[in-house]
Amino acid sequence: MILSELTQEMNVVDYTRPSPKNRRTATSFRDTVLKDILLLACSLLKEVQGKPLNLQGQQNLVMHLLKLVLNCLNFDFIGSSADESTDDLCTIQIPASWRSVFLESLTVDLFFDLYHTIPPPLSQLALSCIVQFASVRRSLFSNPERSEYLSKLMKGVKRVLENPQGLSDSNNYHEFCRLLARLKTNYQLGELIAVEEYPEIIRLIANFTVTSLQHWEFAPNSVYYLITLWQRMVASVPFVKSTEPHLLDVYAPEVTQAYITSRLESVLIIVRDGLEDPLDDTTTLFQQLEQLCTVSRCEYEKTCALLVQLFDKAAQTYQELLRSPSGRTMDITVQEGHLAWLVYIVGTVIGGRLTYTSTDEHDAMDGELSSRVFQLMNLMDSRLPQSGNEKVELAVLWFLDQFRKTYVGDQLQRTSKVYVRLSDILGIPDDSHVLQAFMSKIVTNLKYWGRSQLVISRTLQFLNDLSVGYIILKKLVKLDAVKFMLQNHTNEHFPFLGINEHFSLSDLRCRTTFYTALTRLLMVDLGEDEVEFEQFMLPLTTSFEAVKQLFNNGNFKQEEVKRLLIGLARDLRGIAFALNTKSGYTMLFDWLYPDYLQILQRAIKLWYCEPACTTPILKLLTELLQNRSQRLNFDVSSPNGILLFREASKMICTYGNQILSLGNIPKDQVYPMKLKGISICFSALKTALCGNYVSFGVFHLYGDSHFDNALQAFIKLLLSLPHSDLLQYRKLSHSYYPLLECLAQDHMAFIANQEAHIVLYILTSISEGLNALDTIVSSSCCSSLDSFVSYLFKHISRDSKKPLRHKERGQEAQRLLHIMQQNPTVLQEMLSILLNIVIFEDCRNQWSVSRPMLGLILLNEKYFGELSSNLVSSQPSDKQEAIQQCFANLMEGVERNLLVKNRDRFTQNMSIFRRDVTEALRSEDDSNVEQVNLDMMS
Repeated sequence: MILSELTQEMNVVDYTRPSPKNRRTATSFRDTVLKDILLLACSLLKEVQGKPLNLQGQQNLVMHLLKLVLNCLNFDFIGSSADESTDDLCTIQIPASWRSVFLESLTVDLFFDLYHTIPPPLSQLALSCIVQFASVRRSLFSNPERSEYLSKLMKGVKRVLENPQGLSDSNNYHEFCRLLARLKTNYQLGELIAVEEYPEIIRLIANFTVTSLQHWEFAPNSVYYLITLWQRMVASVPFVKSTEPHLLDVYAPEVTQAYITSRLESVLIIVRDGLEDPLDDTTTLFQQLEQLCTVSRCEYEKTCALLVQLFDKAAQTYQELLRSPSGRTMDITVQEGHLAWLVYIVGTVIGGRLTYTSTDEHDAMDGELSSRVFQLMNLMDSRLPQSGNEKVELAVLWFLDQFRKTYVGDQLQRTSKVYVRLSDILGIPDDSHVLQAFMSKIVTNLKYWGRSQLVISRTLQFLNDLSVGYIILKKLVKLDAVKFMLQNHTNEHFPFLGINEHFSLSDLRCRTTFYTALTRLLMVDLGEDEVEFEQFMLPLTTSFEAVKQLFNNGNFKQEEVKRLLIGLARDLRGIAFALNTKSGYTMLFDWLYPDYLQILQRAIKLWYCEPACTTPILKLLTELLQNRSQRLNFDVSSPNGILLFREASKMICTYGNQILSLGNIPKDQVYPMKLKGISICFSALKTALCGNYVSFGVFHLYGDSHFDNALQAFIKLLLSLPHSDLLQYRKLSHSYYPLLECLAQDHMAFIANQEAHIVLYILTSISEGLNALDTIVSSSCCSSLDSFVSYLFKHISRDSKKPLRHKERGQEAQRLLHIMQQNPTVLQEMLSILLNIVIFEDCRNQWSVSRPMLGLILLNEKYFGELSSNLVSSQPSDKQEAIQQCFANLMEGVERNLLVKNRDRFTQNMSIFRRDVTEALRSEDDSNVEQVNLDMMS
């Protein structure tokens, strides 16, 4: 047990220590004792094998031995820190020196024998070990050795399938399914076929899969691994060069049939007993369907014939039940469940079409299946005013999306046989008519499914996906359904746009998607037609005027107005996102400014403590400030850029001042109530400062305080946050640090003019961010620090040369220099941090780190000399000279300035320095480790 815990502990990443030091410890453990621990555990297991485990102590011994073996095989051999969520892609990088352990014939057999002889849950651990044995990297063996090793694994699998008693335990069953999936992950189909007993083994695996699918209620999470196995085997068929038959054309259709029929059979039991419906777990459902699409296209004729038969039977029964006055609700629900599964599967098999393997016959079969779904869709839509089934609707939307991806797009399948069948049956001869069917379905859903958030969100996502391609957009705008939507986007026609209490505030989020797609459609032929744009905006104009009237009266229902404004903010954000041209954006700004922006300002002031209201408005502001595709580069005579920033400044200041008045907020509410809004304000300000559409010097020149007010609001908000929050909340760190980078780059005089405690707060936040694992944060910190150091160095180096008339202009720099002289350790600590990152850490942004380091060295030359001397003296005497030479080479050819050419030279030197120091710090053991890693990669 002690060895097991030790092995596991050595494999855990310790974030309190530098990662290279942590890795060196684990590597030393791997190369000195890990193999011996594995051999010891295996030898002890051989001793207990075959002996009766009557006593609890004997069972505990076996359990700890198996856990020890498992921990040895789970060891992170190359420091990759593999993501456990990608279980199916894991390969174990066993060192080359362990090769003899795995080539020994009894090693794999030992664990299969243990599985058959020990009871659960011990047998599960044996299977877990076998899963790891099956995941050993291919390059460990030569081709003959690999074939022999695979043969042992396959014979073990055959033995388990021939004696399936142990698989009645759900944990054993799950591990065995993982084992089957790992076989195809790590070995090619041609290698599996070459195994002597492959025909019998694949037959047993197929029978096991079919049986597993039929017992859908038993360990449903394990089905993923079984379908993964078949999906990967079928996908490999075109690349197999073996002359031996793969037999997948025999067994893959059986697996597909078992999946389809078992899902249909499950519906009655689920409805009757009130069980959890797999159709409700869309994550698992989509995962399985995406795997099934490949398997189902193998011997597609058989799959298509089965689906046609089942679909016709289900549709006929469903229609009879609807016509029958005595039709029971439960029977109708069951048939709707059958149809939902069949529609999902039809969409899946159509989505599995591959251009290079498809034939006209297969496309005609797709047409047969598609025509049935379109007919069902029309039937369901005809009943919508009275009744509907959400699961069938969601399945239809899945089918339509798969059909869109396969047969509709910028690369249109104009000559596809799928349209021949659709034309014969439904009068849909080409993709234009399919788009018409799509849009009719979208309009119908938006009209009648307003209370189903799932159906509305999926429908709008489908509309959004349709509106991306330019060629499709040109066809869509000609359709009557699209013209209807552009002219009638009101809650009268589309109830989900309503604001009554039946809709939760979260339901309003889908309105952004709706208006994004709708505006893309509008922009196709809009040009600079202001009349048409005003007509499109008329429903929003009416809503804003209503809010304006209510605000003027002073007596209004706050909840109703809040909902109205939240909806409007989400609508406008979608519109603003889609307006990527200067003319389109200008029309939107002229429509918004000034009246409607003032309404939003008042809403922020009134309901600043309600994130449900402030978040959509602040996100709208951030979107309006985005200079995407240079849309905010207004004409030279236009003041719009300055006017927009003034409004942004007002809103940020209003929100900032109000939110700071809240006082203490409970810890569990601090993010939604305060930090989320602050992070959006930071993003909005950063977007405005980096947009290059406002000359901020104009504000100071003409005595306009909006720019200074915005920056002071940023300082107030920043000082209200503890440093820990800046790194703890990802969205906050991703908005603060890029904003600070922008300020340090373009507005360093503002930072230099702040009080000492503010400057030190900012520098401390940079210092802490340098060590962040998030490269966005660490790179922004490096850039901010570079601007800060460059500003200091520039003014220090020019101070003596500066003429008297420029003395006054350097007051900010003098102030900053005084602060740094009073706190000399701040920059020195950051130099130490950066040097530590370069030498000891996994420096993923080396270029970014090198830029501020030169300035820090030039500002702290004495300290840098002490730092390098301390590092040299702390090393063994035989390495000191080499490391000292590395530091000398670091500054070779580097002049005492921060010109670009000099910086580039230092960056090159630092890259060489890092390589040489790392090499010099390696011990002889580490050199051996490196050799082992090279062997493993060979």
